[in-house]
Amino acid sequence: MLDIKQEIEILLLKKRLSMRKIVALMKEAGYDIPQQSTVSTAFNNKRIRFENVQEILDFLGYELRIHEKQK
Repeated sequence: MLDIKQEIEILLLKKRLSMRKIVALMKEAGYDIPQQSTVSTAFNNKRIRFENVQEILDFLGYELRIHEKQK
């Protein structure tokens, strides 16, 4: 199982974007997201706000779904 940082990095690679670029684009679009260095540090320390993860996923065209594991 990948952690959320790895999942988002994969999505960014698919969209040919970097964390720096996505944060800049989101700021231009009016999203209230912290500086790129703050976001990267939060991911690395596993202290990212759930709201920020949702905003990044939304901007990339994805959503987070929670469902019961298959047994």
